Amino acid sequence: MTTVKAYAAPSATDPLIPTTIERRDVGAQDVLIKIDYAGICHSDIHTVRGEWGPQQYPLTVGHEIVGIVEEVGAEVTRHAVGDRVGVGCMVNSCGECANCTEGEEQYCLKGNVGTYGAEDRDGTITQGGYSTHIVVVEDFVLSVPESIPYEASAPLLCAGITTYSPLNHWNAGPGKKVAVVGLGGLGHMAVKIAHAMGAEVTVLSQSLSKKEDGKRFGATGYYATSDPETFEKLAMNFDLIINTVSAKIDLDAYLSLLCLNGTMVNVGAPADALPLHVFTLFNQRRSFAGSGIGGIRETQEMLDFCAEHGISPEVEVISADAINEAYERVLSSDVRYRFVIDTSTLA
Repeated sequence: MTTVKAYAAPSATDPLIPTTIERRDVGAQDVLIKIDYAGICHSDIHTVRGEWGPQQYPLTVGHEIVGIVEEVGAEVTRHAVGDRVGVGCMVNSCGECANCTEGEEQYCLKGNVGTYGAEDRDGTITQGGYSTHIVVVEDFVLSVPESIPYEASAPLLCAGITTYSPLNHWNAGPGKKVAVVGLGGLGHMAVKIAHAMGAEVTVLSQSLSKKEDGKRFGATGYYATSDPETFEKLAMNFDLIINTVSAKIDLDAYLSLLCLNGTMVNVGAPADALPLHVFTLFNQRRSFAGSGIGGIRETQEMLDFCAEHGISPEVEVISADAINEAYERVLSSDVRYRFVIDTSTLA
């Protein structure tokens, strides 16, 4: 075991504090990564505060990780010392079930191993990227193209793939009208990616305060959902709606914006149930779906797509001692659009 510096939550109610955690020795198929940047995801906050279930504390979170390979195991072939790499929301899976063999490890039938707060194959609890180093089996390490701004590449490992995957699966592209609900960390990436895919993109936000940003990211339409006329104007207008908000919304109202055979996909994860009337689905043969992250193959595809199209998240880089303040700012929507921790400040 190697001891490394980190920030951790000591409980569900206490602020995160500087600490040390242990990383396993590098095995034959492992990669040791010196972490340079780690994104802050709303999932981190939900997890450390116990909102998605009880946790084992102290817990180091963070699943948007980029860094440089410092050491590789004897059997590693995909990565070499000095490579720029990334780690996303999972660090292992069974590798044998039908979903894993199809490259959909995120839907591993035995359950994938999350980057933090999950039981790893050796029985330990995984610890995430708010730290200086991490050891990950090579199959779950991504190559980060040099053309993506380094400090902005970390959020692609969650926010990027979480929005790319449903846009890719439901064929966003030329001739398709896509609406993105919410223009936050997930939403701004959904707009950029859908636009790059060739779709006509509209943002549906509570207010028009971010309208100029939305247009700059590629949206051609921007509407305030607080205005009841929005739902009348846009009725039966969209082929695909990506809902990125993690709060209760009126599903029936949003579903009514779908045209024939349209689909609304939830990628936001509200703690409360979202009720709907099935008659809203019957009308226009609409669908309501959910989507998690992508598999490793699709995540690499997303990174390469973003490099090809010059896409990167809008980030605010912070030092480790600002993490707790950043959490409060995330909760009050005071960030445009993703916080990224400079992990050199942990040293």
